[in-house]
Amino acid sequence: MNSIATIRLETAEKLHDAGPGNRRAPLPAVDLKRIEPLSASRRGVPRWLRRGAGPVLLVLLWHLASTTGLLPEEVLAGPSVVIGSAAKLIETGELQQAIWVSLGRALTGLAIGGTVGILLAVLSGLFRLGEDLIDSTVQMLRTVPNVALIPLLIIWFGIGEAPKVALIALGTAFPLYLNVYAGIRNVDATLIEAGRTLDLSRLAMIRHIILPGALPSALVGLRYSLGIAWLALVFGEQINATAGIGYLMANAREFFQTDVIVVCLAVYAFLGLAVDFIVRTLERIFLSWRPAFSGT
Repeated sequence: MNSIATIRLETAEKLHDAGPGNRRAPLPAVDLKRIEPLSASRRGVPRWLRRGAGPVLLVLLWHLASTTGLLPEEVLAGPSVVIGSAAKLIETGELQQAIWVSLGRALTGLAIGGTVGILLAVLSGLFRLGEDLIDSTVQMLRTVPNVALIPLLIIWFGIGEAPKVALIALGTAFPLYLNVYAGIRNVDATLIEAGRTLDLSRLAMIRHIILPGALPSALVGLRYSLGIAWLALVFGEQINATAGIGYLMANAREFFQTDVIVVCLAVYAFLGLAVDFIVRTLERIFLSWRPAFSGT
């Protein structure tokens, strides 16, 4: 049983003990069952097949437009040409190397920005003094476009890896800060009162009530930050990149190779889809105690 559910049950027992004469009457046995949504028991087309139907249909329309001449190859290469270019890049090893370089930049920037954002959000959310000192400054800085900071980042860090990672870190810190801060401040007040009734220490209150209550918002912030990480990566890899997916795109642009550009865009899209799947999996694991509406 999770911490919040345990606190609710213990609070009920403690209030029951505080009845007239402090006589404890046996509580009825509680049979806890996992609530399964009605949609989970429905039969029909598997969800993975329905979710994949949209992208497949888009590719088919793209192929049809290319083969019929509605979409000239000099404007946008067809799927068959793009697949052939991807196979050549994989055969030479260029695509794999570019993916690892770009993935390393994105994860490094996310780790730095996420750590800073979460730390500031915890300090600002838990303590009023932290809110007074931190929140107004963060709210001011988050309105500054990250792309506008590229000239300053180049002056401060040069044209190596540092400005690319810094741009990603700046882009990912603010969504995590906003969502973690909102999650902490929106924890159910009745749970806080329940923790005080059980004489929980401040550390135990944070561990068993506040942080689990803020976890849903934190995972939402993580999804936003991952999406922004890829956007910042695209801009960051235009700063004198010598490796990575952005480097491949820049070279392809110089030679008007639309097929290679589409391959790089597809890689960005698949990487974003992969990390989003990871976050969805984490939500199912860590939020299994929190039934939510999943559509009809």
